[in-house]
Amino acid sequence: MNERTPRTPSTPSTPSRRDVLRTTAGAAGAGLGITAAGTGPAHAGTASAESVSAPPRRGATMAGVPFEGRSTVRVAVIGLGNRGSAMVGLYLTLPWVQVVAVCDPVREKAQRAAAKVVAAGRPAPAVYANGDDDYEKLCARTDVDFVHVATPWDSHFAMARAAMLNGKHVGVECPAAMRIDELWELVDLSEQTRRHCMQLENCCYGRNEMRVLRMAHAGKFGQLLHGAGAYNHDLRGLMFSPTYYEGPWRRKWHTRLRGDLYPNHGFGPVANYMDVNRGDRVVSISSFGTPALALAEYRAEHMLADDPSWKETYIESDRTISLVQTAKGRVIRLEHDVSTPHPYSRINHLGGTKGVFEDYPARIYLEPDHKNDQWADFSSYAEEFDHWLWKDHANPPGGHGGMDYIMLYRLTQCLQLGLVPDFDVYDAATWTAPVPLSHASIKAQGAPQFFPDFTRGEWRTPRSGVDSVRPA
Repeated sequence: MNERTPRTPSTPSTPSRRDVLRTTAGAAGAGLGITAAGTGPAHAGTASAESVSAPPRRGATMAGVPFEGRSTVRVAVIGLGNRGSAMVGLYLTLPWVQVVAVCDPVREKAQRAAAKVVAAGRPAPAVYANGDDDYEKLCARTDVDFVHVATPWDSHFAMARAAMLNGKHVGVECPAAMRIDELWELVDLSEQTRRHCMQLENCCYGRNEMRVLRMAHAGKFGQLLHGAGAYNHDLRGLMFSPTYYEGPWRRKWHTRLRGDLYPNHGFGPVANYMDVNRGDRVVSISSFGTPALALAEYRAEHMLADDPSWKETYIESDRTISLVQTAKGRVIRLEHDVSTPHPYSRINHLGGTKGVFEDYPARIYLEPDHKNDQWADFSSYAEEFDHWLWKDHANPPGGHGGMDYIMLYRLTQCLQLGLVPDFDVYDAATWTAPVPLSHASIKAQGAPQFFPDFTRGEWRTPRSGVDSVRPA
């Protein structure tokens, strides 16, 4: 399946910014089961039978559409906290990439990022640090090919929107947006502007994830039946830290939603294993949540009586568990827990008619390779099934075990060579949709929520994805 040839649809002429604004304004929220009174975060994504019906397409598909090739990939980075600053450093390891602009409302952070670029012997980037909206001027530049958004979650949608309306391809850190209507608007804008809008999901490029993906496509697991992914990561200390995040924005989301706030790291890889949007699709999600107790307990033990966090009331479930059903009848379990003490795990589980893999620690059992119901050594499959990206970059730089570098290398390679990106706006919307839908399901005592078909039926056509072939 990794040899599948992507379709290359015809690319219509790019509409004007005014045309796009006029058509998307009337489309937002249409047919989404979101009432006029339910437009705030606490009501985002409320689903009904209407959610199954996609709004009319206002552009042409972006499935299989390649980037325009270019010798130098000109990148702008918005948001220069921990994540954005690290991404600037990794872009500087790629000789065909030029960081032409950086943006952050905290001027010191933007200046530090610019100095990092200069210290690497590259031309000084333009600095945008005049308030929260200065990113709009960055997006209007004519010398930017790709905008990387690494800001707090509630700004992702507006920044991705601004980038596409100004003719830029855009990549957004997780999640892509916080509402179903916003996800639909990103899909529509990508199709209308002919610009790609991608979820920068680094976990799809983990070495284990890519090996399991190639093994699944080679049939080693037989017919796929079930999978699981998670973001189980004790973030209590970081969320209450006065310096790690720029303000309490991440902790504040625990006062707004009850569902899975961060499904992408677990969902993206499993969706790839099962060719979601490329031969299968998600049709429903049912979510369940525990009481919200752990953050308040942590606050009581660690925070002073005059700390601003005492004004907050936490409603986010300490652990959410979601069951996702696909059109082929497969089941995916998603978990989210950043509030209780436990070791880090993304679970990363895949099962089929011939065996099963599960990570943390990595272990595998396949027939006929293994016997006696004993877990086996996953590393024995490295030579045959490691992805070519990991064979070419055995010791990649950067954090998260190197998968950040692998992601940016592959992304900018596709931009430079004019290749179809490994994932697109339909994947971004799908991997993020559990945020509002899990909240709605938990509010409805676990009632299934219909999952939008962001591809508008194109999921039935197999096409390539992260399981790519090395460019000639």
